[in-house]
Amino acid sequence: MIMGTFTTIGPLFHLCGGQHNLPIQQRSSNHHHEFKPFFTCFSTNNNNNAFSSTTTFFHRHRFLSHVVAASEIGTPIVESSPHQCSDDLLFTKIFPIKRTQMMEGMIFVRLDQSKELRNWELTVGCNLPGKWILHWGVSYVDDIGREWDKPPCDMIPPGSVTIKDYAIETPLKKSSISADEGDTFYEVKIDLKPDSKISTINFVLKDGENGAWHQYKGRDFKVPLPKYLKTPKRGFSLWPGGLTKISNILLKSITTVHNDQDKSSELINPKQENGQLEGFCIEVPITKEIDFNNSVTVSVKKCYQSETLKNVLYLETDLPGDIVLHWGLCRGNSRRWEVPPGPHPPGTVPYKDKALRSQLQAGDSTKGSSLQITLGEGFSGFAFVLKQNETWFKCMGNDFYVSLLDSNSIHKEDQPEGVEREVTKGTSQEASFLSFTDGIFGEIRNLVTDISANKNRKIKSKEPQESILQEIERLAAEAYNMFKSSVSTFSDVTSTLEPEATVVEPEAAVVEPEPAVGSRISTLVPKVCSAEGTGYEILCQGFNWESHKSGRWYVELKDKASELASLGFTVVWLPPCTESVSPEGYMPRDLYNLNSRYGNIDELKDLVKKFHELGIKTLGDAVLNHRCAHYQNPNGVWNLFGGRLNWDERAIVADDPHFQGRGNKSSGENFDAAPNIDHSQEFVRKDIIEWLCWLRKEVGYDGWRLDFARGFWGGYVKDYIQASDPYFAVGEFWDSLSYTDGELDHNQDAHRQRIVDWINATNGTAGAFDVTTKGILHSAFERCEYWRLSDSGGNPPGVMGWWPSHAVTFIENHDTGSTQGHWRFPSGKEMEGYAYILTHPGTPSVFLDHIFSHNKTEVGTLISIRTRNKIHCRSVVQIVKAEWDVYASIIDEKIAMKIGPGHFEPPAGSQNWSLAIAGRDYKIWEAK
Repeated sequence: MIMGTFTTIGPLFHLCGGQHNLPIQQRSSNHHHEFKPFFTCFSTNNNNNAFSSTTTFFHRHRFLSHVVAASEIGTPIVESSPHQCSDDLLFTKIFPIKRTQMMEGMIFVRLDQSKELRNWELTVGCNLPGKWILHWGVSYVDDIGREWDKPPCDMIPPGSVTIKDYAIETPLKKSSISADEGDTFYEVKIDLKPDSKISTINFVLKDGENGAWHQYKGRDFKVPLPKYLKTPKRGFSLWPGGLTKISNILLKSITTVHNDQDKSSELINPKQENGQLEGFCIEVPITKEIDFNNSVTVSVKKCYQSETLKNVLYLETDLPGDIVLHWGLCRGNSRRWEVPPGPHPPGTVPYKDKALRSQLQAGDSTKGSSLQITLGEGFSGFAFVLKQNETWFKCMGNDFYVSLLDSNSIHKEDQPEGVEREVTKGTSQEASFLSFTDGIFGEIRNLVTDISANKNRKIKSKEPQESILQEIERLAAEAYNMFKSSVSTFSDVTSTLEPEATVVEPEAAVVEPEPAVGSRISTLVPKVCSAEGTGYEILCQGFNWESHKSGRWYVELKDKASELASLGFTVVWLPPCTESVSPEGYMPRDLYNLNSRYGNIDELKDLVKKFHELGIKTLGDAVLNHRCAHYQNPNGVWNLFGGRLNWDERAIVADDPHFQGRGNKSSGENFDAAPNIDHSQEFVRKDIIEWLCWLRKEVGYDGWRLDFARGFWGGYVKDYIQASDPYFAVGEFWDSLSYTDGELDHNQDAHRQRIVDWINATNGTAGAFDVTTKGILHSAFERCEYWRLSDSGGNPPGVMGWWPSHAVTFIENHDTGSTQGHWRFPSGKEMEGYAYILTHPGTPSVFLDHIFSHNKTEVGTLISIRTRNKIHCRSVVQIVKAEWDVYASIIDEKIAMKIGPGHFEPPAGSQNWSLAIAGRDYKIWEAK
């Protein structure tokens, strides 16, 4: 590119104060070089998870080659290998790797006469891949104070879409003219009539694949069309054949264009000479992050070395460049790395006595590298990460892991020589998995038997039972881990793990083998750390949308603390405590400034101290998804932060369409009103962890309510929870339920699955509000359709039916109720709703507005019934009725309940029932 271009032609672009101050670093999909095994055998992929591994099993195939190069069209190429032998290839696992690469390109803008020499023609083009859309409008000669307007209909190209009354969006199409090297580019042409009253064309270029907007120095492109366009003059005849050389063939313009004398201003005006213009062409550089899909393949085989049968692992990847493998082996159920004894691959060096570092060797092809490792005896897993220059590649934030148990369970030494061992769907693979999990569940059942024996002997000590329960939890996690690996091996295996539910003495720690049938768990590690309290929590939301208005809410709530304790609440959720642009606290700015509209830091600490004296835990409302900026950047965009955490644009995600972030692409949904924080940045996570730990120490919070949890990946939540070590944590993962023709679908499995997936992404360290249950209660009460309260398996239909210990049930909060009323609970049905959630598993949350109202006595009675009967987050529900006008169930065989106008009485039998409370359309009985 000729740098002088901008001094001669750049002034043709005026910089106006449009509202499109958006980032230019974005991602999109590009070439996908896929690694494919070259053996013909059974293999399945779990396409629902971009980071799931593919497992392929082989028997008695020749171990031919392992350098597989992906050609330009994705066809695998098999190359010869010096390690050819005829031993058993046991299995192969393929892990997808996503990487991004910044690519540079150009936006091309050209003004020229059309072929008919009657009209002028404006062409906008781009040579980077993307779904490009020209977002444009015009300014008319007589318009004053309005920069964007809709162009005349005869000027709008076919395929355009009108945006309100001021702009047009026109998709760019592939040009028939390509560069010398075959790169295609995209363009759109707009005809300009000589007699048009248009003075200026304004535009920005939008990438429809990721929503990124590309501008000129942070402002809208502005192309002036002075009156001399009425005099046609010959301009460019053709686009240059090579885009990279376009600046070299600019034609002379009769018009002399120069910068305005005011160097501090970027408003530059054209100046004409002789009243005529021949045309111009300008290049504007842009950058864009492109996604590439690579993979790493791990194969394990049996091979004779020095007449000894050894396990040999072969690793290969199509990542370009020099790749370093950091690796170790694991024993037993642990994922802890261990340096194995030699021999090691040539050039291998130890890394901090915890791992080994080996350079992958490039193959004969220009793409791809590989390494062969001899595995020692007694190891159960191979763990590794890859490093390319300064970039580390992992599997969804965790180490890559290959279970070597797969090879041990499949290989049979007693197989007759020369006989092919065929693996068909649902036979050997399924038997391997089931034999492993059966062993685990056998151990679980034995441990449960020990618990039952302790109960029969009336042993009161907690320690033996807690030890057994911890072992159950470890084994259950291992089973789910094995289950996940096997799902991608044979596709007909569904989530049918059904370990027997366990209920133990209330004094002991309560552990359930969950989630229940139907839910799908992505990954659980053997050690599960969960901030779910004791299981007996009853939560109170201690504020509403108007609580900030007095300016002294902390003091007012302190006066209510004793009454909340007497009602039986064990946890209180407090409002956001930081200085905020919005008075409610959900637009935080200076995170370390705890003087908010609810009160000052001393009043907050005094409130927390009071609750602690009453035996009540407190949750801080942590707004981690977004943060409001203190300052504007040179383009006038609010994306520079002040205070103790003085971040810049790097802390903002790149695909936030309003704040010109320079971070990575968002890992969740964007919140439009404030800059969305990029949690993938190490410095951001470090600062957030320090802030959370500071709040725990300075204020005394016992846990967190995580605002707008859809905005960032649950894996980051896991880091924050593990670092700040809260007693209890719950995320607001708000999602829309499924409707057909305006009516709620009965099956809401997809909805609760998304919530379960988020909980699972946190590694089970946080629970989530059970939005599914709230939505189903709405329809059940509004339409008298109580049959909705039982799913197809006869379980509660919300998150509580799948993962009750991580479900925080509620009927109203500051968003849905209060003065906002975004999704208000059916009027008059509030106590029916509380009769349901306060008798069922999960952790119930009661809204402040329903406590200090005419419902207070009934709410208090329901809480006392729950507490008296020791109902907890994992209690067992037996649904007895789920019909049009009535729902009834028995919980832990201790209480029976019914809601709805229909009739129900608990069954007579070994238990005698006494009515504990009766209200409008609900009743609850207790077992005598």
